[in-house]
Amino acid sequence: MPRFDEWHASGPGIERKIFPPGETIMSMMVTLKTGSVGTAHSHPHEQLTFVVSGRLQLEMNGAITVAEAGEQFFIPGDAVHEVTALADTVVVETFTPLRADLLATITE
Repeated sequence: MPRFDEWHASGPGIERKIFPPGETIMSMMVTLKTGSVGTAHSHPHEQLTFVVSGRLQLEMNGAITVAEAGEQFFIPGDAVHEVTALADTVVVETFTPLRADLLATITE
């Protein structure tokens, strides 16, 4: 099982590195290869996705938005969302409250 600050696969063409969390907030870095898809899902947590490099398309509640380096998406809790990498992309995702499902994939 991966540890904090180690890269691990989270889907075809997608890797993530989960950072040690605070008490109510957490973040991770994600790399996406061109054409990779973070399939549609939802969670009760609020999410900010900041695009460090590349270009990412977000589909949420039937609307499509594209963000490039230096831009970010806000995803409200329970919103169904899916992303597609339009180029090799690096993002930093921040969640509040903590995502126990993601933290459960990590060994300290």
